[in-house]
Order: sequence, then C-alpha cells, then structure tokens
Amino acid sequence: MKGSYVFDYINENEFHKLERSLKKYNMLAYKKLYFDYYPHLKNGELLGEIISTNKDKGTTTYELKLPTDVMFSKVHGDIKLRYHVYTKDSIIMLDTLIPEDILSEGHQSELVTYKGVMVSKKNADKDIFKINLLNMIQK
Repeated sequence: MKGSYVFDYINENEFHKLERSLKKYNMLAYKKLYFDYYPHLKNGELLGEIISTNKDKGTTTYELKLPTDVMFSKVHGDIKLRYHVYTKDSIIMLDTLIPEDILSEGHQSELVTYKGVMVSKKNADKDIFKINLLNMIQK
C-alpha cells in the first residue's frame, strides 16, 4: 500500500468550509490534520479505522479521529475525518469532517462559547445543559 496518493473531494466546497470552521474553532485538530495526517496519507500511510470496504468499486472507507478537547468531545462528539481510498487509482477521496452539524453551523455564523466549549445556536439549551451536567459530574 505504500505509494504516492492524490487527494480528491466528494464535495470540495463543503469540505473546505468544514476545514475552515475546524481551523477557527479547534486549531489543535486542524494543525494535526493539515501538518501531520495529510502528509502521511499522501505517502500511502492509511490512518484511522476501516469502516467499510466495497470490493466491487475497490474502495475502503476510513475514519480518522482527530485530537480535541475532552469537553468538546463529550458535548458534540469526536472530531473525525472520513475518507475513501481507491487503491487501484492511488486516490484518497476526502468525504467529510464529523460532527458536520456544529462545524457547518460554525462556518455560517459566529458561534458563542460557554465555559470554553462551542455552543450551537440551534441547540443552545441542550449544549449548555450537557456542559453544566459534565461540570457537576467532575466535581
């Protein structure tokens, strides 16, 4: 599997929006993705766990967990990169960054933080409740 891979996108505009939002709200995950994981992927070192394989198309789907704050992870979920590998063509198709909802919302409008964690405008009460509950459990 060692070799040089080329990046392509399922939806390039949407993926770059999610990347910019990740850069704005979680610089640690963005730096690790851009300066560590992307070069490894281009060199053929496939990172993350295999989610599915499609033998007809010759693809394998991976999810790579990115480093993030523990509190963010508990409130919104882990940040993951989902990508598909076409081994015959040496192409890595970048699919999306998860959680899409909070990242795309962060791209559309400025998000506020509560106790250091991003709060969604759509689910503000739910997010604040989770943050307060987690803080009470930690005490």
